[in-house]
Amino acid sequence: MAKKEGEWAFPVDMRPRPDEWRFDLDTALDSVVGLRAEIPEDAFTAQILGTERAGSGVVIREDGLVLTIGYLITEASTIWLTTNKGNVVGGFPLAYDQTTGFGLVHPLGKLGVKPIERGTAGSCRVGENVVMAGHGGRAHSLKAAIFAKREFAGYWEYVLDEAMFTAPAHPQWGGAALIGADGKLLGIGSLLVQEKIDAGTIQGNMIVPIDLLAPILDEMVKLGRPNRPPRPWLGLYATEAGPRLVVAGLASGAPAEKAGLRVGDVLMEVAGTKPSSLADLFRRIWACGPAGAEVKLKILRETATREVTMKSVDRNDFLKKPHLH
Repeated sequence: MAKKEGEWAFPVDMRPRPDEWRFDLDTALDSVVGLRAEIPEDAFTAQILGTERAGSGVVIREDGLVLTIGYLITEASTIWLTTNKGNVVGGFPLAYDQTTGFGLVHPLGKLGVKPIERGTAGSCRVGENVVMAGHGGRAHSLKAAIFAKREFAGYWEYVLDEAMFTAPAHPQWGGAALIGADGKLLGIGSLLVQEKIDAGTIQGNMIVPIDLLAPILDEMVKLGRPNRPPRPWLGLYATEAGPRLVVAGLASGAPAEKAGLRVGDVLMEVAGTKPSSLADLFRRIWACGPAGAEVKLKILRETATREVTMKSVDRNDFLKKPHLH
């Protein structure tokens, strides 16, 4: 992943071939653009996500609107978009939705790229062949298959009711396009995952389903985020350690850190009820009300239990806002 563009390529037998698909493969692959973002060193996400981020985005409208995964463009001060034909234009970080993980970039020039049609995750089944396409055409695209469709919970207070999982893994997954057998966009690459399958493990990618975009797209374009109350955020990074849910990290200056939580604390209850999983933990926190609501946690630290009440915040308030120069 650290290699520069042009220095790597998938082996030919791993790449999709035009004769294997019922759509114009190269036109679909050309809808995927390279994305590079620069983030100020003092940005809230700089320490975790870095100040230089690179991945892909997908042109989804005739006006050149680019859909990507939001962490690539969060707090970006500069964005560059590159087409497969070598056109390079600047981009403006138009929107980021914390709930889905989607990000939108408005190109500040003509990309000259035909948009890809959006499909639906429901049109493909587990086991079905797909294309995982990064910027760079066939050489950076991968024949893959969907091996699971299920709930996903991320330690950074993130849950998808049904994510898609593909294998083999694409090494440049961020913002890559998942293209179905009909040539339509099924989702956007988000993560590298390692999954236990039968007696072994496989590496794959977690994909955010494209279906989550339609209900919020217009609001993201007009407002920069969906027009819904922001979820309560604690800045609490949690993980499953066997049957227990444990604090694995704390965002600096966020409510959980200010309330005195520590790494290693066991999360026993949220608002008087015991969460059954990482996803359930976050859903119970979100059920306490919109950002600003009080959240009561019961924790176990070594051998003692204690109750901690904290006022949640809007995560977006911690992030630098985009501005046009």
